Amino acid sequence: MIINELATDYPLLYLNPDADSMEEYRRVVLKGGDPEEKSLSHYLGDSFDDLRMMDTPAGPVRVATFGSRHDFELVMRGFMAAKEGPEKKIPETQGAAMLTAFNWNRIHTHLAGFPEEEQDAEFKRFISVRENYVDTLVVLSRGPYSNLASSEAGFPEDEWLSLSDTIRRYHELTHVICRKLYPDQIDAVRDELVADAIGLYAALGSFDIELEKKFLGISGDIYAGGRLENYTDEPEKHVKDICRELEDMRSAVASAGKKEAFDIIPVLMSLREKGDKEA
Repeated sequence: MIINELATDYPLLYLNPDADSMEEYRRVVLKGGDPEEKSLSHYLGDSFDDLRMMDTPAGPVRVATFGSRHDFELVMRGFMAAKEGPEKKIPETQGAAMLTAFNWNRIHTHLAGFPEEEQDAEFKRFISVRENYVDTLVVLSRGPYSNLASSEAGFPEDEWLSLSDTIRRYHELTHVICRKLYPDQIDAVRDELVADAIGLYAALGSFDIELEKKFLGISGDIYAGGRLENYTDEPEKHVKDICRELEDMRSAVASAGKKEAFDIIPVLMSLREKGDKEA
């Protein structure tokens, strides 16, 4: 199971959010303590589990996909437990997350190269650089993207699940890239449009605007109910502007020619800058 490899770097996964306390999570996560029992029996494992390192313009990012919804939710709850408590539930609508993870294995490995009397000082020096011990981990669940049925998406079920994996992976990685490389251009709705566009491009080789509208819950130029309401309290008010922006994005992607998916991000971000200046 991929959980075995993840637990090597993130021992909090040995804990069970259905059995262990917030205090125990804080001891392991914040203080680097060892779990009292290193068992992973609370995870199911799945043949579709996947763990890979993805190269991105913002650096390498580890991406874990869980075929079991049960395992995805346990992992999510575990990573949030030290801050929000292990009892916190994961919304059914959430299928992906970008997590910040303390890598105590890297800290301990580094300190092992120093005499014991120097380790306290070296520990302080080492953790003064956040990148030395903090990882960005993308965690995904397997399922139809945006909860859109294969019949609605226009693909056979198995193919749609495979395409959904790609869309979801590139969508979440686009968020990682944009937050790191474009920190001054964060906007909830636009971020989702760009991330979806990159996901669709990675999966299909083009930006399918009609499929994107289905993801958001837009029918024609009317909001019919869907994901858009997760990012704005007034989805109906923004539909026409979003449809106009989607058309601009489709034209920009088509004009860019064939590129690697992540190379489309600057194209779309430049389009965003132009729109902001005109506004």
